[in-house]
Order: sequence, then C-alpha cells, then structure tokens
Amino acid sequence: MPAAADTAVRLLLRGDDEPPVTLPRDPAREAARRELSKGVYHENDPSWFQQALDAFWEWVGKLFGAASTAAPGGTLGLLVIVAAVIAVLGALWWRLGTPRRRPTSAPALFDDRPRSAAEHRSAAEAHAAQGHWSQAVQERMRAVVRALEERALLDLRPGRTADEAAAEAGRALPAHTARLHTAARAFDDVTYGGRAATEQSYRQLAELDRDLERATPRLAADDSDTPRTKADARQGAAG
Repeated sequence: MPAAADTAVRLLLRGDDEPPVTLPRDPAREAARRELSKGVYHENDPSWFQQALDAFWEWVGKLFGAASTAAPGGTLGLLVIVAAVIAVLGALWWRLGTPRRRPTSAPALFDDRPRSAAEHRSAAEAHAAQGHWSQAVQERMRAVVRALEERALLDLRPGRTADEAAAEAGRALPAHTARLHTAARAFDDVTYGGRAATEQSYRQLAELDRDLERATPRLAADDSDTPRTKADARQGAAG
C-alpha cells in the first residue's frame, strides 16, 4: 500500500514535461486515500447486502468445514448425521403434531350451544367421512357424554371435563371404566395437546359409544336392600 500510494501521488502531480514529484510517505498515503475514496473508483463495488451475504456464506463455509473435520467420516459423515437428525425431527413432528402449551386446567367438554347425543354423532360421522379424525374424535366423545346425561347416568353439568365425565361414568358402568379413561385421554390429546387423532382411535371411540348404549348400569345399592328397594332404584335411574 505505501508503494502504491507513492505511485498514485506521483502520477497525479507530475506534468507532461516535468519530472516526478516525490512526497514523504505519510502525506502520500493520505493523498492516495482521498483520491481512491472518490465515487468513480467504487461504481462496480458490490452492495452492502451482497457484502453481508458473502460474509455470511463465508462463515457458513468455515463452520461446515470445522464440523466436517470433527465428524467421523469427514463431509460424508456430517451429511449422514444431518440427514438422520432431520429424519428424527420429522418423525417426532408427524407422531406428536405441532407442540402446544397445555392449559393449567382442562376447559369444559362442551361449548355454549347444547346439542343432543344424536347431533354430536352425526357431526362425528360427517368429520370421519372427510378424514378429519381429530374433529371426529371430539364430537364422538361429546356424544358419549351427552348420551350418558340423557340416560340420567350423569348429571347435567355444563362445566364438566372429559376426565371428570369418565370418572363419574365409570362408577355407574365399571366394566367400561378403562375404555372411558382412554377415550378421555384421546379427547384431551387432540383438543388441548395438539396431537392428531387417527382413524383407529376414532373407531375405538365409536365402538365404545355403541357398547355404552347397550350397557346396563350398576345400581348404587348395598346387599341389605330389599328387592322392592332395588326395583325403585332402577326405576329412578331410568327416569
């Protein structure tokens, strides 16, 4: 740079018939800097964006080079590792769905508009026909709980959650307790956990719904009750 600066200053200050003019090194360097800072010398320079992009890719190249050196098998080994990580992340996303924050307390099972069990079943079947299994699971679980309320096996309670409904229904229908809790978990996973339901989970829930329709509830009476008392209890549960 000092030699170039001296040469530039000599060319600028010399005339056609005059000998070159020499200057001390520091003033010459400053004169060359001022001359070279003029816009005419920078018309073809890359833009600031291009400079930043070049710097970024240079950094990526250095990073990739360092990683390939450390990885077993060099560059090929690094590519295999990256592909494996992407495959694992894709499998987790496909299996678990988009992560969402679970609420501290589960919201109510039903919305503000009351519907019958038959209406919920129809909505569930419509979703299932289109392959919308998550919505189908939600509506079928609501149909299960509404049907139990219509049979007076559950009290009408708008703020009830799926877990609460399963626990209460399990006391009246103990043979189906485990399946009721499985259905409640499927509903919660779809509605609040961000997981996607499958056709199998919906078919299992629909089968549970049909089995519950035919199930006979266990009466809350001890062995000391008379037959007349048990008959009255059955009549009260049915009414």
